Amino acid sequence: MTDVMNALAYLHGQPTATGRLKAKAEDFFVSETLDFTPAGHGEHFLVRIRKIGENTKYVANELAKACGVKSRDVSWAGLKDRHAVTEQWFSVHLPGQPDPDLTEFVATHEGVDAILDTARHDKKLRPGDLIGNRFKLVITEFEGDDAIEARLADIRDQGVPNYFGSQRFGRNGNNVSSARDWGQDKFRVRDKSKRSFYLSAARSFLFNQVLSARIEKQLCHTPMLGDLLIDDKEQVQVVEDIASAEAQLQRHEWQISGPMTGDNALPTQGEAQQFEQKIVDTEPHLLAVIRGNRMRHERRPLLLYPQEMSWQREGDTLTIDFSLPAGCFATAVMREVMEDKSEGESDAHFDQ
Repeated sequence: MTDVMNALAYLHGQPTATGRLKAKAEDFFVSETLDFTPAGHGEHFLVRIRKIGENTKYVANELAKACGVKSRDVSWAGLKDRHAVTEQWFSVHLPGQPDPDLTEFVATHEGVDAILDTARHDKKLRPGDLIGNRFKLVITEFEGDDAIEARLADIRDQGVPNYFGSQRFGRNGNNVSSARDWGQDKFRVRDKSKRSFYLSAARSFLFNQVLSARIEKQLCHTPMLGDLLIDDKEQVQVVEDIASAEAQLQRHEWQISGPMTGDNALPTQGEAQQFEQKIVDTEPHLLAVIRGNRMRHERRPLLLYPQEMSWQREGDTLTIDFSLPAGCFATAVMREVMEDKSEGESDAHFDQ
């Protein structure tokens, strides 16, 4: 792990098992699930592509060439890791044009394995159009005793910290460092993509710090007065009665949330607000960037529960399957499973 992740607390204790994740691209499989059914008509051509060893933006640019449009006419719902096998949706703006023949596109691009599906839709794909992702991860050179079975069951049943993964922060946390420098007016950021990366890294870093502090205080499953609970529809309620909130949490109706800091005051109250404010105030330069760009405050669940999770161990290979909601990181799950021998060997950047 980079230093950005090293200091963060573990929910189930630091793992003793080790293994190699993504020894080859085929060891990391991810498949997107859209949050809508294509309309079957419209100006936008949707195409589901299985790609191997290629990043999202490269495939999008090549797809644009194949369809005879500009790169800006191709969009996607989420960036995906280059060093992986991914099944990903793209949309191409083709008003008044027939569906393109992509046979040559597949044949001439080694990293494009197949066209899995196509459809027409009345809107282009945008970030947030995914309901989630399905993962199949193969860990090689796995070393761990029989306790790994109980640990995996705890992860399935009790969840893991919903940390933003190291991919969000750039190599060696450089996006966070750049955001701090930006907040001190050491340079101006005019490039829109860099602004987005730095702002995202700043807010994600602060969320991770609050979450880690709550784990250390054993407050990840336990609400505080003034906490904001969030449900799967992103509705929120303030904790005014601890016993009532605990009952709701046990039924998994609601989850405790943490701050995606904005330019306004933290919406938590009382004890919970004081807890969060004390932590975010330790990063005045990150706050300056967030406030200077008028970011809107949002909330994110503290815990992440892998769905449909299963695993199989054969010798020194451990295979794990699970699904995660959009915006959550498979690396946050794997951080609780084992120490990755491959960490630092890949510069791939992706965002679930």
